[in-house]
Order: sequence, then structure tokens, then C-alpha cells
Amino acid sequence: MSDQRGKDTEVVSEDSPSEPMELAVRAGDTTRDNPWPVRVLSQKIAQYIDRMVPLWIEGQVVQLNKRPGAGMAFLTIRDTDLDMSLPVSIYTRSLEQAGPLAEGAHVVAHVKPTFWTKRGTLQMQAKEIAQVGIGELLARIEQLKAQLGSEGLFDPERKKPLPFLPKRVGLICGRESEALHDVLVNARARWPEVQFEVREVAVQGVHAVPQVTAALRELDEIADVEVIVIARGGGAVEDLLPFSNESLVRAAAQAHTPIVSAIGHERDTPLLDFVADVRASTPTDAAKRIVPHVAEERAGIAQTLARARAAVNARIQREQHGLDMMRSRPALAQPTVLIDAHEDRLRQLIARSRTVFERSLLDQSARIRELTTHVRALSPLTTLERGYAVVQSENGSVITSPEQALGGAIVHVRVQRGAFSATVNPPHSSPLLNGAEPHPTELS
Repeated sequence: MSDQRGKDTEVVSEDSPSEPMELAVRAGDTTRDNPWPVRVLSQKIAQYIDRMVPLWIEGQVVQLNKRPGAGMAFLTIRDTDLDMSLPVSIYTRSLEQAGPLAEGAHVVAHVKPTFWTKRGTLQMQAKEIAQVGIGELLARIEQLKAQLGSEGLFDPERKKPLPFLPKRVGLICGRESEALHDVLVNARARWPEVQFEVREVAVQGVHAVPQVTAALRELDEIADVEVIVIARGGGAVEDLLPFSNESLVRAAAQAHTPIVSAIGHERDTPLLDFVADVRASTPTDAAKRIVPHVAEERAGIAQTLARARAAVNARIQREQHGLDMMRSRPALAQPTVLIDAHEDRLRQLIARSRTVFERSLLDQSARIRELTTHVRALSPLTTLERGYAVVQSENGSVITSPEQALGGAIVHVRVQRGAFSATVNPPHSSPLLNGAEPHPTELS
């Protein structure tokens, strides 16, 4: 490699002015009137980068240019998660020591950054390169699986249920792949009206992770896409590595739409299977999970209707039998039987009450007559009926002796049939003097 390096001062040619302008020492000291020439900046960058120490980098080989007989080979190594890449040069003999190397290989390289001042480009000069073995990659996947599991990304509580009949199904698969055919054909065979929003992307190689991730985020933002299927057919372990990529797995965990993972065959279990809401063993199995079978649903509806009819008919027959049993009972055959029994009882009670009342009435009537007799016997009127009279003075007091009626006094006399007044006459002689019984005072 040739290294184009310059100095910090301008070189003066014979045709240059006699006194060259002194260049600024630092970039911050440059001005419009005293700028750096391009070669000075290029040399400054080269000097700065040249101080960097060699380091190991990891990525995927996306381009390999190795000419027969050439002593130098050129390749591009891309980041495994993001769309970033760097050019790398390596001696052919060092490249051959790494064994057969093809595009898409996962490698680590020991490089030192180098800046080419003439072209103004940055390039990695590799002294050693080696492929990452499948065993090491699987070990890294297991380590990542444990990390994501400890974060809760695989917890069952995070799983979202699939809709019974989605309005639209998002499908991410390879271009013109068998997985695309399997999902579409089997899903439409089960439910012909199902609609798909298909995104055909790279499903292996260096472009798989960014394209699948971009398609996933795009479908997740479509409102009527209610489930997303990520499908890929079987393949070698290294072909399925993109579906264990950390950035893709985290993107699936952040999606709001339920995700069905259908990667490879039953034995293949990339990390996407663990974070997805539903894992399907194959793309065909995914088609069976996202939509119901129209024939099975119709059969189920017919069976449910038949059971409902049988249940209703059985209920009607049971109720009719109950009604017939009730109607056959004597109480319902002759409804007046119950009333008649109570009516007889009521008549007996009425007759008994009437007898008791009449008996009580007769007893009380006799009692009244008896009391009336006693009252009449004690009444003064009864005495008056026998010819007696009641004599009262003017003040209303009853006169019981002759001394109470002085001669000339007016008294009131009550007899049976009325009353009258009388004047008391004085006696002609004293009864005691004549030796005879005293006579009552005479009334006139």
C-alpha cells in the first residue's frame, strides 16, 4: 500500500511568490483567507487514523472480489443488525488461510483502519480473517435466548390471542417462495374470502434482518391487518440465523399486532418462535391457525342448530307431558271439587254461627225480660197502680208525715195517671183528745 502523506507547510515552486503564506496549525485556526489545502486535511486525517490500534470486528461478507493471481483481495463486511458496511482489503494468502469463504459468511477479522489520502477514502486493512463456526453461533444464540428470557420477552402473559376471523392477514415471506404458496393456497382453501397484505423480502443472507424488520413494522402500522405471519421454508442452520437476530426479535416483541412464526420445520426453533404470539411448525400449519375452515364452521353451525332444535323439542315435550299430567288430576278434571269442599265447610260454619247467635239472642232477651220485671216491681209506678199517691211539697220534697203538711199549704199529688195540686185543710179537733186514732190531714 502506498501512503500519501504531506507536510503542514506549503511547498513553494519556482513560479510561486517569493514569500509563501504560513498555514494554520490547527483546524480551528483556518479562515477564509487562510484555508488548508485538501492535501493537508487529507494528511491530517491519515495521521490521526494511523494512530489507531488494530482491532477485531465481526460481520457478514456481502461482497468478495478475488482475482486469480492477484496478491490482494477486497471484500465488504456488513453489520449483522444494521445496514452499515466497511471495505476491507486483505492479502490473498491470509484470505486462503481462512478456508473457503463465500458471500454471506459470518466472519471475524483483525483489521487496522487506513486512510488513503489520494482518494480520501477509509479502508480496513485485515491481517487475519476467520469464519465463525456454527457451534459458536448457536452458543451465542443460547446466550441471547437466556438474556431475552430474563427480560420477560418470552413470558406467556405477553402472548396476544389471534382473532377468530381477521379482516386482513399480513404475510412476510421470501420472493416467489414455497412458503408464500403454502400460506396463500391453504388459507384460501379454508376461508376463500381471506385477504392478504404480502411483503416479499429476503429471508436469508445479509439483507434478511433489515428487510424483514422493515416489513414487520410497516404491516404493524396498517390498521386493518389483525395478524402477521412470518414464514420461511426449511434450510440449513446458518440460513435461519436471521430469525434469531436480536434486533429482529426485539422488533417482533414490540409489535402491537399478533405474530405467527412459521420458520423452517418442526425441529427448527429460532428465537423468533419464542417471542411470537403463536408458533406454527410449518407455513401450512400457520395457514390453519390464522383462519377457520369454512366447511368445519358450517358443520359446527349445523350441529349446533340440530342440538338446539333437539333441546327445544325435548323441552316442549317435557312441558307438554307435565301439562297433561296436571290436567289428568281430579282437581283439574273437576275444578269445583276443591271449591265444593270449602263451600260445605262454609255452610256448616254459617249454620253453627247462626245457631249460636240465635241462642245467645234468646238468652239475652230472657235476661232483659227478667230485669224488666225486677225494675217494674221496684218502680213507684207499680205502687201508684194500686191506688197509692205521692205527695210533694212546693219545694219538691216528698211528704211522709202529717207534720210536714201544715194547714193551708199547697201540695202536689202524683197518682198513676197524672198529678194535681191540693190545699191542706187544718184539722177540726185533735185526734188524741177524743181518744180516737188520728186521721190524716184533710185535703180540699
